[in-house]
Amino acid sequence: MKLKYEIIGLILIAGFSLSLGGCKKGDNNNKINQTNGLTTAIFGPVLPYEPMTDQDGNIYNTIIIGSQTWMAENLRVTHYRNGDEIPEVRSDVLWQSLSSGAYCNPNNTTTLADIATFGRLYNWYAVSDNRNIAPAGWHVATDADWTTLINLAGGPSLAGGRLKETGLTHWFTPNTDATNQFGFTALPSATRSYSGVFINLLYYGWWWSNTEINVSSAWARTIFYGIPDVYRSDFYKEAGFSVRCVKN
Repeated sequence: MKLKYEIIGLILIAGFSLSLGGCKKGDNNNKINQTNGLTTAIFGPVLPYEPMTDQDGNIYNTIIIGSQTWMAENLRVTHYRNGDEIPEVRSDVLWQSLSSGAYCNPNNTTTLADIATFGRLYNWYAVSDNRNIAPAGWHVATDADWTTLINLAGGPSLAGGRLKETGLTHWFTPNTDATNQFGFTALPSATRSYSGVFINLLYYGWWWSNTEINVSSAWARTIFYGIPDVYRSDFYKEAGFSVRCVKN
C-alpha cells in the first residue's frame, strides 16, 4: 500500500512539473498574457479594427489604412519570434553601453495597465535582430512604410494630428489637431535616450523604422503633443523607442 501511494505521489509531482515547465522555447503564444484587456487607449469607436496575437500571446487591435494593415497599438513582446528572450535592461548605465537587442518599459514601470497602453521601448538592435521581433506574418515598419502612411494622412505637416489618439487622457494639453481619423491611435510613450535616461512621457511619441542609415543610426518618426506634424529623423541605435508593425 505504501508503494502504491508513493507511485501516485510521483505521478502528481511529474504532472505538476509539466504544468510549470511545459511551455517550451517558442511556445510563448500559448500563454495568456497578463496585459491583455488592460489598455486604456482610446480607439476609434466605429472603425473596423481586427485582432492580432504575437509570439507572447499579446492581443492587439490592427487597422487597414490605405493599402497597409498596421498595428493600432505599440509592440510589447519580450521574446523574439523563435522564442529567445529579449533582455530587459533597467539600468541607465547598462542601457547606454548596449550593442545588442534589449527592451524596457516606459519609465521602467511595472504597472500592467501602463505597459498594455503604451507598449514597451526597444533599442534598434532588437528591431533589426534576425530572430525577428515582429509577429509571424508581420514586419517592423520600414522607413518606406512610414512614408506611405504619412503621405496618405496628409503629409508631414498634418499627419501627426490625424494619427494621434484624441483627448487628453494620455497626451499632454493641447494635443493639437488630434483626430485619430485613421485609427492609428498614436500615443506619447516617451523615449529612452542613448544615455539611458527616460524623457517626455505624455509629450512625445517616437517610433523606430527598421531602416538603417549607417553603422550608428537608423530612421525613426516623432509625433508631438503641441503640433500636428510628424518628423523623420536619424537617431542613435542605442535609443529606446516604440515599435509598430505592418502586415506582410
